[in-house]
Amino acid sequence: MSNVLERVNALNQMIQEGKIMEAMNEFYTDDLVMAENDGDPCVGLAANLEREQQFVDNTKWYGLELKGVSVGDNLSMVQWWMDFHTEHYGSRLKFTQVAVQKWRDGKIYDERFYYSPTPVTEE
Repeated sequence: MSNVLERVNALNQMIQEGKIMEAMNEFYTDDLVMAENDGDPCVGLAANLEREQQFVDNTKWYGLELKGVSVGDNLSMVQWWMDFHTEHYGSRLKFTQVAVQKWRDGKIYDERFYYSPTPVTEE
């Protein structure tokens, strides 16, 4: 379990430093399955890298805060508070997201994000 904790802490540090694409190459398996809420999963590291690069290229961040981490046997849950604008959603959003990550051999092979985006109406 401590190895998962060390890995998730290192991943979170890279995310906070804005090294999202580098982190994906370091911490995710080639057969990665990633999904948001109850949406269809994106399968494979290459497809997820492409999807994530589009998000990174079209997002302006106003705030990101790590709220909590929980680790079990080859499983982690990370809670983030986010404030950003991206062309994908069209509005500036603030919300809390929980990432549920399944680990194998020090890398994430399955990650699910749970959130409800809230448009910012004032500011």
